[in-house]
Amino acid sequence: MRHALLAAIGALAAAAPLSGQTPTVDGLAWLQGCWEAASPQRTVEEQWMAPRGGSMLGMSRTVRGDRLTGHELVVLRERDGRLVYQAHPSGQPAAEFPLKTFSDSMVVFEDPQHDFPQRVGYRRPVGDSLLAWIEGTANGQERRIEFRYRRVPCPGT
Repeated sequence: MRHALLAAIGALAAAAPLSGQTPTVDGLAWLQGCWEAASPQRTVEEQWMAPRGGSMLGMSRTVRGDRLTGHELVVLRERDGRLVYQAHPSGQPAAEFPLKTFSDSMVVFEDPQHDFPQRVGYRRPVGDSLLAWIEGTANGQERRIEFRYRRVPCPGT
């Protein structure tokens, strides 16, 4: 029991805000830039603007062959002293995920009441790679979808 308690305390400490301060969008500047996950079946592109005005804007698109199959606009913003991830996916209603976990290497947003996903996360780049994921329960089954991105030049640069 004592080991489980120590492990839980350690996990909480790892997820604490940087420097004990309230997390801000500026702490997520490592997301900025262009990212791509390509396979023979599809290409997923994600692009993030630099933090400004307490917000970051992100957009993504998924292409199969020469056909757009999905897109999304995301607004990361500071609201009422808290970070919020606002997703606007194609063909679906907008969804909002408040901050759950924030560290110098990872961020997770969560809305347990949302259908799927309930969590959206990003792990800070190592070299030129970024791990993003969505996860939660769908039809009674735990599910996780990962996006393993590599940094690519942004169009027009």
